[in-house]
Amino acid sequence: MIRRRFVLTYKSLLRHCIALAVAFALGLALSQPAAFAQTGGGGTGSTIGNGATSGVSVDAEGVLSRTIVQDPTGDLARQRVQEALGRLDQSVAKSSPLRKVSLTRLERILAKRIAEGQGVDDVMKNLAGLTRVEYVFCYPETGDVVLAGPAEAWAQAPSGRMQGIVTGRPVIELADAIVALRAFPAGGSPKKGPIIKCSIDPTQEGLARMQEFLNEFGRLLASPNQDRYIVDQLRERLGMQDISVGGVPAKTHFAQVLVEADYRMKLIGIGLEQPPVRLKNYVDRANPAAISRQALERWYFIPDYECVRVSEDALAMQLVGEGVRLVTEGEMVDASGHRGNGRQNPASQQFVDAFTKAYPALAEKSPIFAQLRNCIDLAVAAAFIQQQDYYQLAKWTPTVFASEEKYAVETLNPPKQVESSVTAVWKGNTLVTPVSGGVEIKASEALSPTNLLEDKKEAVEKARSAVDLSRLSADQWWWD
Repeated sequence: MIRRRFVLTYKSLLRHCIALAVAFALGLALSQPAAFAQTGGGGTGSTIGNGATSGVSVDAEGVLSRTIVQDPTGDLARQRVQEALGRLDQSVAKSSPLRKVSLTRLERILAKRIAEGQGVDDVMKNLAGLTRVEYVFCYPETGDVVLAGPAEAWAQAPSGRMQGIVTGRPVIELADAIVALRAFPAGGSPKKGPIIKCSIDPTQEGLARMQEFLNEFGRLLASPNQDRYIVDQLRERLGMQDISVGGVPAKTHFAQVLVEADYRMKLIGIGLEQPPVRLKNYVDRANPAAISRQALERWYFIPDYECVRVSEDALAMQLVGEGVRLVTEGEMVDASGHRGNGRQNPASQQFVDAFTKAYPALAEKSPIFAQLRNCIDLAVAAAFIQQQDYYQLAKWTPTVFASEEKYAVETLNPPKQVESSVTAVWKGNTLVTPVSGGVEIKASEALSPTNLLEDKKEAVEKARSAVDLSRLSADQWWWD
């Protein structure tokens, strides 16, 4: 491990900092927000609001590019809200603290509609307005597997997101639930569940060009007013970076939520996106004199694995807490671009701790972080359904939900490459540019005995018992 300090001469100091900047830049080409029919990014308002929201488009070659969606007067948002309220039935438009959605009934009804040539309707696509999954219930006697949580009327925001009209929280999409269920299918091994993740990697050619630039630039006399030149050169030399998604298909909305959330978090961390809540970024915390030349900070999202409370009979589970943590690990990058273990950076640790603490408020104000939380919740719920074999208990053999041919969820252009994004921030005479990272979800880990929370007051079982299915009609798949 190399632990050299910066040499206190201007040229030597700058050369060390540029090397640091490039190392950090390796992960900054994170996929742009690519969710919602390839058209929009996320807003920062707590409701469907006014102004400009950033996003991306993904072309047929899988190349991501940033976009801006404008709605300065709010007219578009208001129009969409009115259209939604006029279209939605009054019963489903009513806010509910605990709406129930039977996955088994929904699939049976959807299969019938598809056979009749009708297909999925808007209420089905948006799971009757659920904005979170709080409970999973199984009723073997009726053959129901139920998701339950808060719900409200929804509309498409100018950004493209389906958001609750009252709170602005994104609704849970049927396609995302299906992706999670397919990742943990009936008959699968709970102990060998997939690791759901996203990552961005520089090419070997780009790394070689980067090193060449560093060697050239080290012989030049530079100053802070050259930061634009430095950034442009780093971006050009690194070129396109590769995007990879694991555990779920890259063509799905689920996968693209992971990538966008990761990208947006990094923009906040390096000061390129103003967070909607009070949060000091990493750049403002960093002490350049304490950072090694080869240091690379890696930030990535993981679930808060102590998030599941289960009833004694295992016919009910509750997801508790905020469900998401941001963590860090230090890496070292050698001249050829290879990474190894490095020392921890206190400023980096402080940032991820602060981000995790602020996550509930961030999710309320910035829908993409609420969507990431929802996707993690869906993955944990699907892993629990598989682990407890609710499929057999409910005598449920998924057909439409299990088949891409019968119900397609891999409908988006998969993000494959993105142009390197680099930023430069001067602190005194030092150039600081972070950072690398990703998303990693090991849903099955939340269900390990050491992470499960006790249902001491039998609250989870009581919540399940309070649900009355006796009055449901044969074609009713959601209720309050």
